[in-house]
Amino acid sequence: MSLQLTILGCHSATPRENAYPTSQYLEINNRHFLIDCGEGTQRQMRKHKVSFAKINHIFISHLHGDHFYGLIGLISTFGILNREKELHIYGPKGIKEVTNLQLKVSKSYSKFDIIFHELTSKNSELIFEDDKVSVTTIPLTHRVYTNGFLFREKESTRKLHIENVQQYPEIQTCDYHNIKAGKDVLLESGEIIKNEELTLPPVKSKSFAFCSDTSYKEDIIPIIKNVDLLYHETTFLSDREDLAKKTKHSTAKQAAQIASQANVNQLVIGHYSSRYKNIELFKEEAETIFPKVILAEAGKKISLI
Repeated sequence: MSLQLTILGCHSATPRENAYPTSQYLEINNRHFLIDCGEGTQRQMRKHKVSFAKINHIFISHLHGDHFYGLIGLISTFGILNREKELHIYGPKGIKEVTNLQLKVSKSYSKFDIIFHELTSKNSELIFEDDKVSVTTIPLTHRVYTNGFLFREKESTRKLHIENVQQYPEIQTCDYHNIKAGKDVLLESGEIIKNEELTLPPVKSKSFAFCSDTSYKEDIIPIIKNVDLLYHETTFLSDREDLAKKTKHSTAKQAAQIASQANVNQLVIGHYSSRYKNIELFKEEAETIFPKVILAEAGKKISLI
């Protein structure tokens, strides 16, 4: 079980030379997700060797341009590449209307189905689940309806302690599935071999929380408690906390406070305002509160094994 996050874009507002709006590519337990799709996302995907074919689920946090204006271009490219697999898009109510309007006006008719999952709830809800991963919303507070997303690996089965298993000739290969599922073994003699003797604990499942544009919001702490990796926006430094409050964004210090209170393992910060020329200042401010801080930068890969 593993997790790798690729930062495709991490700046706020408009695209600039070497500064791309928000987009991230997440590989978790052999699942592949695109999170937000700011302008230029597909260009960044090509640059950083993200497979277009592996993207079947796209999560859009909110309908501000720097978080979804790249979506229609990506959908168009999927069509040019003769995609046939269905595409699932999760985002606020309105994402279906705006996307279908652009496709209609441009007379772009795709061969693949686009399945929209429009979100309206102000409470955390499960929006995707399969046998390996679940995705839950993180309700945020911004100028428009906004969600973050919590990605969790499902807990794996226990591992066979093969040396111990081989001490019991009665145990056959056909028994391995039940043993890995946690069952004890009953020998012909009536002796019960406890599962803990025959197995090793499963690899710890990984988790990633993505918190897009939001005011400082302590309500999210129970949702993201103890996650392995937290991305939290830091549009401003504390010198402009007044502007952060007005525009419903967060400062680096506030993101670090959330990380500390939620007891996360590592904090990734991004969505920097262009008024700051030195992004190291964000890391310095956050580290006064929380020690494990990573600066988001386009092309950066963060891996958890």
